[in-house]
Amino acid sequence: MTRATVPYGPRRDHYDVMVAGGGPAGCAAALTLSRAGRTVLLADSATGPPKTGETLVPAARLLLHDLQVADSVLASGHPPCHGNHSAWGSTALHTVDFIRDPYGHGWHLDRPLFDRTLRAAARAAGADLAEHTAVRRPVRLRDGTWRLILRVAHARPRAVTCRWIVDATGRRAAIAVTAGARRHVEDRLTAYHLTLDALPGATDGHSLVESAPDGWWYTALLPSRRRLVSYFTDPDLFTPTDFRRSLLTTRYVAPAAHPHGLDTLSPPRRAPAHSAHLDHLHGDGWIAAGDAAVAFDPLSSQGVLTALYTGLCAGQAIDARLWGAPGALDAYTARISTARVAYHHAHRTAHAQETRWPDHPFWSRRQGKAGRQGGEVPPELRGVVTAGQMGLSREES
Repeated sequence: MTRATVPYGPRRDHYDVMVAGGGPAGCAAALTLSRAGRTVLLADSATGPPKTGETLVPAARLLLHDLQVADSVLASGHPPCHGNHSAWGSTALHTVDFIRDPYGHGWHLDRPLFDRTLRAAARAAGADLAEHTAVRRPVRLRDGTWRLILRVAHARPRAVTCRWIVDATGRRAAIAVTAGARRHVEDRLTAYHLTLDALPGATDGHSLVESAPDGWWYTALLPSRRRLVSYFTDPDLFTPTDFRRSLLTTRYVAPAAHPHGLDTLSPPRRAPAHSAHLDHLHGDGWIAAGDAAVAFDPLSSQGVLTALYTGLCAGQAIDARLWGAPGALDAYTARISTARVAYHHAHRTAHAQETRWPDHPFWSRRQGKAGRQGGEVPPELRGVVTAGQMGLSREES
C-alpha cells in the first residue's frame, strides 16, 4: 500500500493512546492496544541514522507470536543467525550455537525492513500511522487528556488529543523527561562503527565478539552482504583516528573483515551504547517503553527483544488501566525492574570473566561484584539474560 492508495496520518482528532516512536517498542505497544480495541496513533519521526547490524535472539520468536506478527515480520529479508563466536577471557574462540536452542535460530536483522514491517502490521491491526511525524509540545489538559502537536515536513502542524502517551522515543525519553522523569545513565559506553564493502557470495551465520584491553569488538555480516565492524569503549579511552590501527591488532575480527576491504576506511560513526533507565516508568497519563524506559549494553544482545517485551507490557498495562485496574502500572514497573536486575547480574558476570586487563580503566569500571539476581526472570526473557546467551562463555584453560 502507498500513500496514494491509503493516506497515512491521523484520521481523527482524539485517540485513546498516542505512541511516540515507530521502532519495535512503539510498534509492540500499538499492536497490543489496537488489538484490544483501543484507538491508537503511532507516530514515527524517522530521525537519526538507521540502525544496522542487530541480531534478534531466538527467544524473540515467542514475543512475535504473542504479537501475532511472527510469520509476516520474519518471512524474508533477515538471514538466519546460527550462533555467536567469542574470544572473551582468553585468546581461544568459543562458540555458542543455536542448534540446541528450543526456539531455533536467531536472525541478522535488516533493521529498517524489520521496523517497516512492524509498523505495517500495527496499521493493519487498526492503528493510524503517521510517518515522518514528530510529536511536540505535550500539554496535560484539565480534563485529564493530552494535547500534542504533530509536525510533518512541508505540512502544517496539527493538534490532536489523547488519553495516554507511550514514550518510545529511545534513549532520549523525550516525553517522559518533559513530564518530569529523570534518566539515570550508568556508564559511558560508546559504539564506533563502520559498514565495510559488500562481498558477493559471502555467507556467515554467526556474529563475533572479541574483547580488547580497552573495550570489545563486534562484527557480523549484514543482509546486504556488507560487514559491520563496531568497537565498544568509553570515549575517553579511544580516538576515532585509531580505529583502523586498533582493528588490525585483533586476532579474529580483522581476518573476518579483511575480505571486505581494510586498506582505506572512512572515519567511524559514533553512537551511544550506554546502560540507562528512568527513575520512574510511568506518570500522569504516560508510560515509557523500549530504550526510553531501560537501555541495555549491546553486549547482552537484548536490545530489540527488550523493546518488544516492554512495548507489549506497556500496551497491556495501559489497556488494563483504562479498564480501571488500579495496580496495572505498578505491575508494569515490577516486570521491567525484574528484567533490569537480571540484566545487571548477567552483565557483571560477563565482564568478570575477562581477567586479562584488570588495571585497564574500561574493565576496572565494570568489574564490581556480581551480586544476587533478586527476582524471577520473566518467561519471555528466560534464556536471554544469561552470560551464555551473550555468547561470552569463557573458554576454560
